Amino acid sequence: MAEFALPKNSTIGKGKHFPAPAGAKTVKTFKIYRYDPATGENPRWDIYDVDVGACGPMVLDAIIHIKNTMDPTLAFRRSCREGVCGSCAMNIGGRNTLACTHAWEDVPGGQLQISPLPHMPVVRDLVPDLTLFYAQYASIEPWLHNTTPTPQGEWLQSPEDRSKLDGLYECILCACCTTSCPSYWWNGDRYLGPAVLLQAYRWLIDSRDEATGDRLDALEDPFKLYRCHTIMNCAQVCPKGLNPAKAIAEIKKMMIERVI
Repeated sequence: MAEFALPKNSTIGKGKHFPAPAGAKTVKTFKIYRYDPATGENPRWDIYDVDVGACGPMVLDAIIHIKNTMDPTLAFRRSCREGVCGSCAMNIGGRNTLACTHAWEDVPGGQLQISPLPHMPVVRDLVPDLTLFYAQYASIEPWLHNTTPTPQGEWLQSPEDRSKLDGLYECILCACCTTSCPSYWWNGDRYLGPAVLLQAYRWLIDSRDEATGDRLDALEDPFKLYRCHTIMNCAQVCPKGLNPAKAIAEIKKMMIERVI
């Protein structure tokens, strides 16, 4: 019988335990992934008993509290704290989401586990390397393509055409959907993934854009588009309530319509 095991340098070890301060009345335990490639050491799980009565209600509030009062070495990304920038995307309690809009008390159980977005290289701790993700986004050329001379005022668009962008333009490129997609896990070097394809459809459906044919030609590839198997993880985890799987299906529909 075959035996499968992870490489020794990829197994996660037991880390440090940081107890709550004396007198803490409301304590929640956070189990956080720690990894610093510069040290050459294996990843580890550090345990923090946090006095949540001394911080705000969101997971990001607790993480900032940990960094400020318990462990200044903890690395993570954050910016707007309003669910707009997507910087603090991470895996919280087994689900990709934004730390700034996810309340720590909404995660059941006595211990809340936090790790970086899955199946991405880790820069350090909770910071994933999104270099490939952004390169794929750039590859769809996310701006208007026009041959018509630029008007002196602005490009006009009817309310009906503008409404077609609803559910697309709200994407904040947090990568929660892409990193929850099994098809992207196995073919991330060639499959563009849910977030980028949703963005691609946003420009395909924009009435002001005049490069629909070229954009579809660029996506006509066995891997870029067609690795989507409608697993729907992307729609389940999107913190903005968007449906990348539907956008991908619409692109496939456009591919068919132009040849029949």
